[in-house]
Amino acid sequence: MNAYMFTDRVRMVLQKAREEAARLNHEYVGTEHLLLGLISEGKGVAVTVLTNLGVDLKDVRQKIEEIVKVGKNAPMGPDLPYTSRAKKVLELAMNEAHKLGHSTVGTEHLLVGLLREEKGIAAQVLTHHAGVTLENARTETARLMRRE
Repeated sequence: MNAYMFTDRVRMVLQKAREEAARLNHEYVGTEHLLLGLISEGKGVAVTVLTNLGVDLKDVRQKIEEIVKVGKNAPMGPDLPYTSRAKKVLELAMNEAHKLGHSTVGTEHLLVGLLREEKGIAAQVLTHHAGVTLENARTETARLMRRE
């Protein structure tokens, strides 16, 4: 995926997203699974940004699970395909990292990608339910990055 490398934490988030999709008996990885993966990983800039913005991560998880419901059949195999929206999120995350001059894609870029995609379940839950905007996520990310 271009010259951008995912950090180990983002790789872990992607693995957890696949696990979340399988747990919910979904045969795909969507934006909702990426957000659940971020929450499950529990660390990183994105989780800190969400926490600092007053987001209740357990509440976000619960809201996603209310929306998507558990599937009827267990998925076949570990290689679940990404939805077109999830692929778009990864592209937007890489774009965000590139725009900021970063050589790796971190969880903060993934969070911004989820928000920039706008139409997926993750963006809908973050914006309409948790009150996160692209602007306040970027502002808090920049503030955290300056502190480091």
